[in-house]
Amino acid sequence: MKQIAIFSSGSGTNAENIIKYFSESDLAKVAIVMCNNPEAGVVDRCHKLGVRCLVFTPGQLEDGFVLSKLHDCRTDLIVLAGFLKKIPASILEEFEDRVVNIHPSLLPDYGGPGMYGMHIHEAVVENEEEETGITIHYVSEGYDEGEIIFQEAVEVDYEDSPEDVQYKVQQLEHKHYPEVIEYIIRDL
Repeated sequence: MKQIAIFSSGSGTNAENIIKYFSESDLAKVAIVMCNNPEAGVVDRCHKLGVRCLVFTPGQLEDGFVLSKLHDCRTDLIVLAGFLKKIPASILEEFEDRVVNIHPSLLPDYGGPGMYGMHIHEAVVENEEEETGITIHYVSEGYDEGEIIFQEAVEVDYEDSPEDVQYKVQQLEHKHYPEVIEYIIRDL
């Protein structure tokens, strides 16, 4: 049984979706959720789902504490689900090609520092884009620069608000992220 560690900073809808997807799996399970924000909704979601959630400080992400907890859980794959901090090089080296992220745009468009969540959807609407979507990619040391694993597009209608775009993108995230994670895990 492969062990997944999810990193999340926010409400945790993607984390919950992934936890539920693998709850009946013989292939993998979510062993732990790591969170850098004690006020994040993902903490309550984990409690309700019976999944261990470890809240850590910025220093603990850098000083080896988080890395040691990943080893304790025998982590095979790290999945970022709305995690807003940069992953240290020490973790990326230890888990080479085993750290994945989902980004709510079609990278390389709308990627990089400061481009997350509603900031992206607002920019998509402001720029009158005809489509947007999701990108699932390996994590590298540069923001949103890792090798692309999967992309899926969705149309943006001229009357769509940023909230409408967010909803459409979240539907893609919830449908495809667990499936792509499963595909990756099968090759580990």
